[in-house]
Amino acid sequence: MSTPDHTASWVAVALVVLATVLVGGFGLRISRTTSDFYVASRTVRPRLNAAAISGEYLSAASFLGVAGLVLLHGPDMLWYPVGYTAGYLVLLVFVAAPLRRSGAYTLPDFAEGRLESLHVRRVVSILVVGAGWLYLVPQLQGAGLTLKILTGAPGWLGDVLVATVVMVAVAAGGMRSITFVQVFQYWLKLTALLVPALFLVLAWQGDGRPRVSFDDQFAVFRADHPLYATYGLIVATFLGTMGLPHVVVRFYTSPNGRDARRTTVAVLALVGLFYLMPPIYGALGRLYAPELRHGGDADAAVLLLPARVIGGLGGDLLGALIAGGAFAAFLSTASGLTMAVAGVITQDVLPSRGVRYFRLATVLAIAVPLAGSLLVSRVPVADAVGMAFAVSASSFCPLLVLGIWWRRLTPPGAVAGLLLGGGSALLAVAITVSGAVTPPGWPHALLAWPAVWSVPVGFLAMILVSLATPGRIPPGTNAAMTRFHLPEALTSARAPGRDR
Repeated sequence: MSTPDHTASWVAVALVVLATVLVGGFGLRISRTTSDFYVASRTVRPRLNAAAISGEYLSAASFLGVAGLVLLHGPDMLWYPVGYTAGYLVLLVFVAAPLRRSGAYTLPDFAEGRLESLHVRRVVSILVVGAGWLYLVPQLQGAGLTLKILTGAPGWLGDVLVATVVMVAVAAGGMRSITFVQVFQYWLKLTALLVPALFLVLAWQGDGRPRVSFDDQFAVFRADHPLYATYGLIVATFLGTMGLPHVVVRFYTSPNGRDARRTTVAVLALVGLFYLMPPIYGALGRLYAPELRHGGDADAAVLLLPARVIGGLGGDLLGALIAGGAFAAFLSTASGLTMAVAGVITQDVLPSRGVRYFRLATVLAIAVPLAGSLLVSRVPVADAVGMAFAVSASSFCPLLVLGIWWRRLTPPGAVAGLLLGGGSALLAVAITVSGAVTPPGWPHALLAWPAVWSVPVGFLAMILVSLATPGRIPPGTNAAMTRFHLPEALTSARAPGRDR
């Protein structure tokens, strides 16, 4: 790659990093209390919150991974963006408003407030940290891939750079700071995909509109039992959204339940708009970068297309814009995940919940996945994120849905569902990543896409064990259900010791 390419890309990445630090510094100026750090004092209005949620939700899998999967496997992979977007419909109907009314700071707060059990809280805390770390690794690895391709830098440099910037931004101003950062990064990511896509489509038309063929698409992802794999993907993305720690924590920042619902509707529009772009890059990648299908670097299609299709100074500038957008994707999602994990570590691991300990927790929250990203071999980013969705769908989805809508849920039932559903999905993901079971065959399919069976296991375990332990229904269940489902104007009840 030529020196101008390197220079433009370095400048773009540097500008994104600088803007992130400066915007985060603005949040630091107005972050004063513990509530500011955890939930921005619950004052984030729907439009701002929707852009922030979209900014952190649209991760490396969205920016690079979806296009890479379309390049490799064709239109079948459009289930990824469909599932990622439609998951907010379930969240809107079942979770958004009641979750805000719970008055919690984190998912463990919700679990303890609803079930009045420290044991349940500890199990949820472990799963939140595990899911957050699992989701953080592909963000850091995607940053390393991006910087390596566009600048020729060592692969580890991008991982370390993103981890460092995220640590500074989150530790500086907490949720208040990260909200402004993620709003800025959403619009940057959308611009970084939209503008080059327009030029790429014009160049494709100028070439005579060559036909994009998917007749020779790779069948590796769908080698065996394609219907099962498709349903596994749909269930994981559709139900996993509501339990993602970094998404859930943002709904606690809404002023009230009505604003939480309005935020979710706006998120559907913003996320849907973004997902129109990656398939364009995947399809054009088949024409202009076909070698990526054989080299294991399909995720690089978005990064390489401007230079391949347009070339010259225009290609360099568009490539630099994409580089900046890609880094914004890594930074925004990693910031949200680090925020969620740090909040749990502060409240459930460290001896105090003050701002000082929150900053220490931020270092711990990013250091472990950074080590994992440097030591573990790279998995395609969309696949890795899909695995995190499967764990979330199998554990937090049953807990939230039953905890909000079913009075008979008991602490033993919740623990059983979390361990059997989330635990089995996490074990399946670990076996898949380790390569202990390889395709073809049912064993690999069942482990690679566990949501089809692990989500029912989570729900059934919670229901059956709860029915078997009716004497363990928490005494405050009626009060908690009233708080979840009545508008704020009709009840002044709050989550004990949390909403302050």
